[in-house]
Amino acid sequence: MILAEKILTLRKQNGWSQEELAARLGVSRQSVSKWESAASIPDLERLLALSALFGVSTDYLLKDALESPQEAPGGDILPEEGPARPVSLEEANRYLALVRRYAPQMACGAAGCILSPIPLLLLSGAAELGRLPIGQETAAGAGVAALLVCIAAAVALIIFAGMKLESYEFLEKLPISPAYGVAGLAEKRRESFALCHRLCTAGGVCLCILSAVPLFLFYSFGADEWALVCCTTVVLVFVALGAGLLIWSSEVMESCEKLLEEGDYTREKKAENRRNAPFIVAYWCIVTALYLTVSLLSGAWDISWTIWVAAGGLFIALLNLSSLLYARKTS
Repeated sequence: MILAEKILTLRKQNGWSQEELAARLGVSRQSVSKWESAASIPDLERLLALSALFGVSTDYLLKDALESPQEAPGGDILPEEGPARPVSLEEANRYLALVRRYAPQMACGAAGCILSPIPLLLLSGAAELGRLPIGQETAAGAGVAALLVCIAAAVALIIFAGMKLESYEFLEKLPISPAYGVAGLAEKRRESFALCHRLCTAGGVCLCILSAVPLFLFYSFGADEWALVCCTTVVLVFVALGAGLLIWSSEVMESCEKLLEEGDYTREKKAENRRNAPFIVAYWCIVTALYLTVSLLSGAWDISWTIWVAAGGLFIALLNLSSLLYARKTS
């Protein structure tokens, strides 16, 4: 391994982000990023600081031939994690290209699920208000059929994209050993996409917040019932656009974090995700079933989407509680 890879490996073994390592050394995060991508090398003072901080010899840091850390001054040896899955530069490039290609498809699938009630709302509302020459039962039946078709198409998009990326699921679950150049590639892609990610995140959140505006306007001006139906469809469109932006940009950004083992994909987080996997699958299946059941039985599609908001908040709380209980159990 070269110096850049050793700094990256040692930082991750200690569970530090680039910002945390930079703070301990009194340098900028950009400096650490350049060291790890081999764009620059630390000066002698920083090399000595790295040696002391990581508990390895300067020989280990500077000599490419040394593949395992030498004894630290105190006689300790860095603990070794289990075998890591190697990731070549070609494999990393192929993965990043696939994510760029299929992330929009996954975003469209999620947006399609949110938009699926619109035909039912429009048909049922138009029939009830006499805007269509068909009965309410016929309109409701056609609306439910359209809803199911939309959901099926949206889920098919998500499943197809997931199948294309299925061979890279190990990036979310296993520790990895990136080949030379992989870290630099992922860091470069992340930095080039950072501005777009921030804009999409801000835009997505704003659209979700603004989605409530049409309903407030309706209740403020007291329009007719058909206006309420139209306002409800606009709400769903805003939420779908916001969710689509958030999902697309997050998928692209997370692809870089997976290769760097940062953010939600550190080795500690991967171990936690493996523990929580059965709960996560069961939880969201129950939430989906609850959403469809409540929406179909009540017909209140204009407010039933809030189930997802409440479920998201409860999900985060439950995961935090699980982490707290596990930490107490292992301490």
